[in-house]
Amino acid sequence: MSRDDERKRLFGYLDERFGIPFHQFDHYLLYRRKKAWFLMRRSPQLAQAAHLKITKAGLRAFQRVGAFIKPTTRFIQLFGRHATRGIYPLNRGQLKALIAGDEIPVDLEMDKGYVILTLERGDVLGLGFFINHAIRSQLPKRELKPEMMI
Repeated sequence: MSRDDERKRLFGYLDERFGIPFHQFDHYLLYRRKKAWFLMRRSPQLAQAAHLKITKAGLRAFQRVGAFIKPTTRFIQLFGRHATRGIYPLNRGQLKALIAGDEIPVDLEMDKGYVILTLERGDVLGLGFFINHAIRSQLPKRELKPEMMI
C-alpha cells in the first residue's frame, strides 16, 4: 500500500489542479508498483486474498511521466466528472484537430500541465497537456476515432 504522504500528494494534486475533492477517494486503497499507482476499492474480502501472490490489481490511476505525475485516461474518465476546474470543453473542430495530431490554441488562466478534455455536452474524454497557450492531446491514439465526430 502507498504511504500516507504519497496518497496526500497524489490526491492533493487532483484537488488543487482539478477540484476533485480528496474525500472522493476515502473508500479506495492506493498501491504503488514501479512508476505507477493503482487504485482499488476497499473491501472486507481483500483480507482473504492477502496470502495470494498478486502481480496487478485495481485500476492504474497514475503514472510517472518525466517530472510529472499523470493521471491515466481511465482514471480521469471515471473521476473527471467530479472536477470543478482544469476542464476544457472541446468543440467538434478542436476535437477533429486533436484527432489529426494537431495542437489547439487556447488562452487559459492556469499553469502548464494537464487539463481534463470534455465534449461540449460534458462527456469526459481524458487529458490534454496545456503548454505555451496550446493543448496537446494525451488521449490514447487507439481511442481517437473519426466516429467521435458524430
